[in-house]
Amino acid sequence: MTVAGDPFPHLLFEFVLSYSHWTWVMIAFGETFEALVAGVQGALWALGGVPSVLRSDNLSAATHELKTSGGRALTPRFRAVLEHYGIRSSRITPGRAHENGVAEQAHRRLKALLAQALLVRGHAAFADVAAYDAFVQEVVAYWRNRPAATRLAEERTTFAALPSAAIPSYTTYYPVVRRWSTIRVAHRTYSVPAQLMGHTVEARVHPNVVEVRYRDEVVQTMPRLRKEDEHRIDYRHVIGWLVRKPGAFARYRYREDLYPSVTFRRAYDALTRTHGERADLEYLRVLQLAATAGEMRVTAVLATMLDAGVVFEARTVQAEVAPPVLAVPIVHIPAPDLTVYDALRGGAAA
Repeated sequence: MTVAGDPFPHLLFEFVLSYSHWTWVMIAFGETFEALVAGVQGALWALGGVPSVLRSDNLSAATHELKTSGGRALTPRFRAVLEHYGIRSSRITPGRAHENGVAEQAHRRLKALLAQALLVRGHAAFADVAAYDAFVQEVVAYWRNRPAATRLAEERTTFAALPSAAIPSYTTYYPVVRRWSTIRVAHRTYSVPAQLMGHTVEARVHPNVVEVRYRDEVVQTMPRLRKEDEHRIDYRHVIGWLVRKPGAFARYRYREDLYPSVTFRRAYDALTRTHGERADLEYLRVLQLAATAGEMRVTAVLATMLDAGVVFEARTVQAEVAPPVLAVPIVHIPAPDLTVYDALRGGAAA
């Protein structure tokens, strides 16, 4: 399966009612606490009521191991979520998935339904995540929830009412922006605008994105990293201090992130051959130009110069990238003819 031409690894969160087999599905990218809470709450609010028991396995997003007994208990955070809705937790014995057979079988059958629907569709390529999600929801609505409608009506009579509001499905951190324009959030590194260096920001980790806020305003939203110790560096955030300290470029930990495309990597290699020790400074100035004048325009100019074998530096690239100077037209406005106004007044008086 591909989205926008790229492979799309993902999971499906599935909430299934044991009597009617009504199903609610959400795309997830990991078994995280935030994805679990978003999935449970999304299902309950779509359902319009609250079942008395939630049965699940012992995933680490909801439970933790008890050192004394060797069993597993709910984490305080997930217990608070269930208490908010008045739901009692029921968990299977670790390692015995068959004890949650309703959900396990439903999940296996849903994947089979999706596979068949993709065969009928003729291909597994989607333009974006929203298109894929719409496809999944259509399959669930037709093949799972349409046949479940009658039994769902019976099941609804046993539900409790929803609380007055949902609770946040994100985790909040308060990191200080380091002098490299980066923050460390949940063992992962993200770059942020350099103007925030030294300030404490609020980072809200959602199931799929990280939202950075400063003084109650959103300053940046970026995809959530999945693996521990991963990093996401936007060269636009760090180029300001790097261009003032070009010597740091050679030892910069995230140096590979400062090549936005193959064209920029080729440009740096070309500058190394022609400018020697000045290559780092010249390249950083080209990168700064991309941040200010537009990456696509700089890429086009670099590609042309590289293909032609032209020796270049930041100044020559800037000359080509600079937008044309627009000529300001000279507008001549003649003096008004007041005799026309006098004639109008005279006519009005008559």
